[in-house]
Amino acid sequence: MAMTDQDRAARAAHGLASAAAPDVAEAVEGWLARLAHERRLSAKTLEAYARDLSVVLLRLTDHLGRRPTLADLAALTPADVRAVLASRRAEGVAPRTLVRLLAAARSFGRHLEREGQGKVGALTAVRAPKVPKGLPKPVSVTAARALSDPDTRAGEAREQWVLARDAAVITLLYGAGLRISEALGLTAGTLAPGTTQITVTGKGNKTRMVPLIAPVLTAVEAYRALCPYALAPDKPLFRGARGGPLSPRIVQLAVERMRGVLGLPDSATPHALRHSFATHLLSRGGDLRAIQELLGHASLSTTQIYTQVDAAALMNAWRAAHPRARAQSPRAQTGS
Repeated sequence: MAMTDQDRAARAAHGLASAAAPDVAEAVEGWLARLAHERRLSAKTLEAYARDLSVVLLRLTDHLGRRPTLADLAALTPADVRAVLASRRAEGVAPRTLVRLLAAARSFGRHLEREGQGKVGALTAVRAPKVPKGLPKPVSVTAARALSDPDTRAGEAREQWVLARDAAVITLLYGAGLRISEALGLTAGTLAPGTTQITVTGKGNKTRMVPLIAPVLTAVEAYRALCPYALAPDKPLFRGARGGPLSPRIVQLAVERMRGVLGLPDSATPHALRHSFATHLLSRGGDLRAIQELLGHASLSTTQIYTQVDAAALMNAWRAAHPRARAQSPRAQTGS
């Protein structure tokens, strides 16, 4: 049975009772229900919102000496909000996490104002922490191919169908640019034999069409041929050892083992293969708009970060190989 908006909101709100007064807890459930209905967020995303807000409310409880009520929230000052963020910063929490906490609190504050339950002006008066911009870290073409090759794990004491399954998932990440959740969310009917493109449901339940290249189709068919379980069209394509849906953690562990064998850095994760898909397409003249569509990015600016990755890789190659680069090193300049 499909989960309703109310079901998703109630599930996400579960556990907030200890973090807030009853009137706030009730308002939180209404907020999550609005997010589920208007933005069609998944249960996992709603739980993340609820978790972040619960952290803020628990810190406010410590700060105020009681569980905050709606009246307490309306009376907050910028200093109160800064104290909450500072308490998390003192524990070594990254700026990106602080931004996420503040965003959840601001979203809840906007909901309260729309519902006439008070205005939490202090939340908008506080500037969000600056987040250092990091570039995605793709793996090389050679490494991506090795990670998706079942022969890389030939020495492991695992059944052939398991090795073929993991290779098929990894090939979808690199060969089609899917997120791991998108790959594991595919049904056997969606990726039936002979399929050359699939409809993928991504973040915010947005769908996109993704073409499948020959190596992807070959890897999936190799897995299908070896899989010991009946693959009903409406059931998950990728199965765990006992026949249930495959866990993302199993794929992550498989990549961890292979990067040890291949000597790859910790940044070589399943998601890095999606970055590699975009970066390698761009480096071979792929159109940025087309890559945006393939990745399912809502904004072109999100996709444009891969142009910086490509430029950075080009400069690193230039510094490593070009004689003029060596000539311009500090030591070379000192000796001239």
